[in-house]
Amino acid sequence: MIPLDGPYYEELRVGQEMPRQPSVVIDDGMAALYQSMVGERLPMTMDRAVCETVTGRPGRLASPALVMHLSIGHSTTLTRRAIANLFYRDVRLLKPVFVGESVATTVTVAALADSRPRPGRPHRGKVLVNIVTTADGEPAVTYQRAPLLPQRGDAQPGHDDDLGTPPSLDLASYADLVPTHWDFSPLGAGIEWQPGTTLADPARDVVDNALGLVRLTNNLAMVHRDADESPYPQRLLYGGHVVGLAQASLSRVLPGMATVVGWHGCDHTGPAFEGDQVSFRHTLLDVTPAGSGRAFAVQVEGFAHRTREPEKILDWTVIAAAP
Repeated sequence: MIPLDGPYYEELRVGQEMPRQPSVVIDDGMAALYQSMVGERLPMTMDRAVCETVTGRPGRLASPALVMHLSIGHSTTLTRRAIANLFYRDVRLLKPVFVGESVATTVTVAALADSRPRPGRPHRGKVLVNIVTTADGEPAVTYQRAPLLPQRGDAQPGHDDDLGTPPSLDLASYADLVPTHWDFSPLGAGIEWQPGTTLADPARDVVDNALGLVRLTNNLAMVHRDADESPYPQRLLYGGHVVGLAQASLSRVLPGMATVVGWHGCDHTGPAFEGDQVSFRHTLLDVTPAGSGRAFAVQVEGFAHRTREPEKILDWTVIAAAP
């Protein structure tokens, strides 16, 4: 049994499966509350009729970012004590999730590596985690994340596993996740966007409702709830909150954006806090046909505007489907 104040790094072992959090039904209320937090412009999450015309099935798409927030929240049975999350890797949204479906998540320890000791600092370690989230019992999301956890004791356990390296971007493998039967024509003509071109979103946003999103998604990480657990003078913002605002920004610069089918990678390059003013810029890395639409690989960079010089806080490579 995992203690309520843990687990700590040395209490984990490779192959260990964490206790499951309760499954969650994404209902209309949850979808509306999340929309109020980020303000996405995804037609298929906002308009049932549009969604049904595109997909050919009844119902309304759940925001892929909300699905990810719930999955990440479920994974915090392992990261109650997280100091930071080092990366997300190879996120694949295997199937679209619709409002009314129930999501559940399995979290398994894949690798462990002691961090280099430093004088005057308690020991800590890196954990590579395999995550599988289902929707109504079918696999919906798979990915890895790597939290940094503290130790409870003084002796390092001696783990030195290889946490792997990011795979090269293979856009075609993500394009295969775009449903081939979807009809993208109701979403508009699309955008002419050349690879290598950067589009800056002129609409800056403000991070608010930080605790609301943490609670909505059953995120147990203490650092996002308690300033005394934070390495900063205030609570550390849940990094996915910035990703949610980044996806909302992308939905403004990519007209008719249908959904997200993957994250090639996601690095939080700096801390974020409630009240931060944030901005985003989007660089198209590659684009390829996908069903009746296209798959766009976009590097999204996020910046916090606290001083005269913006601080980069997000480097996120996302695969979006759009006309």
